[in-house]
Amino acid sequence: MADFNLEAMSLKELRQLQKELGKAISTYEDRHKAEARAKLDAIAKEMGYSLADLIGAEVKATRASAVAKYRHPENAALTWSGRGRKPQWFADHVNAGKDPGLLAI
Repeated sequence: MADFNLEAMSLKELRQLQKELGKAISTYEDRHKAEARAKLDAIAKEMGYSLADLIGAEVKATRASAVAKYRHPENAALTWSGRGRKPQWFADHVNAGKDPGLLAI
């Protein structure tokens, strides 16, 4: 473990250390929770159950990112999946009376 002389550190250095400690504690807790969840899930599967069956709560499933459905006519790097707020370039295209299908990938 590193030996720090806190009295010799500046306020900026102390705040940076505090920020790094907060991150370290958070990642430590997240890592240990994930390990515990994996162990419990393995035990439940050994017995023929899912973890959600045993605790009576939904286990959050991660959702895949949406596939792009529309592409900017001049800048191919700009895309939109059709979910969420419309990008301005898409709204401008539609407001100009143009068919949004022309932008479809």
